[in-house]
Amino acid sequence: MGNGMNKILPGLFVGNFRDAKDPRQLEENNITHILSIHDNAKKILKDKEYLCIEASDHSDQDLSKFFPQVNKFIHKARLEGGAVLVHCLAGVSRSVTVTTAYIMTVTELGWRDALNSVRGARSVANPNFGFQKQLQYYDSEHVVEERKRFKRMFPDNPFNDEEECRYNMHCYQQYIVTGNTPTRSDYPLPYKAYQPKNGNNEKMTDEEKEKKKSKSDNGVGEDENKNSERTEEEEQGESSTTATDTTETSTDDDVVGDDDKKRHSALLDDL
Repeated sequence: MGNGMNKILPGLFVGNFRDAKDPRQLEENNITHILSIHDNAKKILKDKEYLCIEASDHSDQDLSKFFPQVNKFIHKARLEGGAVLVHCLAGVSRSVTVTTAYIMTVTELGWRDALNSVRGARSVANPNFGFQKQLQYYDSEHVVEERKRFKRMFPDNPFNDEEECRYNMHCYQQYIVTGNTPTRSDYPLPYKAYQPKNGNNEKMTDEEKEKKKSKSDNGVGEDENKNSERTEEEEQGESSTTATDTTETSTDDDVVGDDDKKRHSALLDDL
């Protein structure tokens, strides 16, 4: 994590200035588009499509005004089957900020979860305080409207970005606790993730089916015996219940009589 460019989502990578000039990494990750955001951003490679944004890594720098432009550039490239590298100088602050804004737009994640999902793939991700405040403001004031605009612009979204982001968030949590990066096999699967929709009968052997049938037959016989025994017990219970009710009635009468005597005695004492 943090060594070279890192895959954040399918077709979306974050890296530094050096990664943006590394032909081996660009080829291995099928990078077709480059979003360059730093003080002297400009097109370098002729065979890549660029979006260049000049912006400083300063808390007073307004990056939020670039979010709609960045979102469109990244998403369009991914839909066309390409891959985008978003980079600044170190791949820590500016590139992470605009990538987080994109994730907030294409998912329902808030700014903090979206940022942590980037951190789950790139541990060095750490926007400065001013950029984090801009993400927070974008989350509270503008992201809902931007999501609506985005859906009108791109009605068909083939990506499962929120699930990918939640996996990255899981990685980040594990990294914070253990210092280790979990693999895909460590990610918890949903309950009964691989259970067949039609049940397990199709995968049962003939022997297992026979055992199941035998248990079912035995169970029916036992239930019939239990029902007949229950009927006899219920008949006995009804007779005993009648006797008990009679006893309880007499007991209640005695209690009432005792209470009356106590009240009478108390009245005599008062007099």
